[in-house]
Amino acid sequence: MESLIQSLVEFFQNKIPNELTVFIVSLLPVLELRGGLIAATLLKMEPLKAFIICYIGNMLPIPFILLFLRKIFNAMRRSKKLGKVVDKLEKKAEKHRKTIEKYRSLGLLLLVAIPLPGTGGWTGALVAVITDIRLRNALPIIALGVLIAGLIVGALSYGLLGNALGVV
Repeated sequence: MESLIQSLVEFFQNKIPNELTVFIVSLLPVLELRGGLIAATLLKMEPLKAFIICYIGNMLPIPFILLFLRKIFNAMRRSKKLGKVVDKLEKKAEKHRKTIEKYRSLGLLLLVAIPLPGTGGWTGALVAVITDIRLRNALPIIALGVLIAGLIVGALSYGLLGNALGVV
């Protein structure tokens, strides 16, 4: 993931403002806010400014995913190749179904908040759609989860946790 982020930073460097680079990285699935914060550290951006840009970038597509994903999936199923992509994404979401159905809001929050590969706002929105959690319920939970993940990754990316613990 870091090599991808590094490549994106190098590609955009001196072409667009650093803030826009970080915003774009944060918009992307898989990379999201976590990738944006790594890009921001590579670009030596101030932590609070970077966090705000990354948070907005990560959250911007979430309401649209929650609102339109079913319709998009239905349209994609008309194509053999795209239908396979939909099947793959639904299988990914299904892995989290039992946890989400058992713990509902807390399960969705943990899925989004714990910064591990395969988790985050995009995955949380996908799982919310697959498990029929309504937008008005899912959006605040995902927003809080992205905030928590951002605080964790931001503290690690900027060495704040190490400084607070006297490690760095």
